[in-house]
Amino acid sequence: MDIPYASATSGSKAREEIVKLLKHFECSRVGFMDEFETHTLILQFEWRGIPVTLKASAQGWANAYLKEHPYTHRTRGTQRDYELKWLRQGEIAVNSILRDWVKGQVTAVETGILTFEQVFMPYMMLPSGKSVLEHLKQQKLLPQLESE
Repeated sequence: MDIPYASATSGSKAREEIVKLLKHFECSRVGFMDEFETHTLILQFEWRGIPVTLKASAQGWANAYLKEHPYTHRTRGTQRDYELKWLRQGEIAVNSILRDWVKGQVTAVETGILTFEQVFMPYMMLPSGKSVLEHLKQQKLLPQLESE
């Protein structure tokens, strides 16, 4: 299986497009943060006073890529260099993935297919500083998946 966004080239252009999409969607605030230790991209925005936080894992993307394209003895360089190469690509890819996801979700809301709450509720931030999803998981209000 080919891993989407393996050839993505510009994280900054994707971020610019996200800002443009969210401004058009009448968001009052938009910001990005890179969590270097966890290789996570955080996108935060506010829509009609509702704060939303999305987190995208570059490490998760790299793990998926490496599962499909593992290091072999024929691969050039060291295994560590190979893994770092695809982690860096993941740091670019997550921007494009978020751009496309946000575009799809915003389009669904704008066209009335889904409501804002249906799309973004798991990522809405509560006064506690946790997302709705984090709160539901912590309170064990969601069914447990077999893999968890």
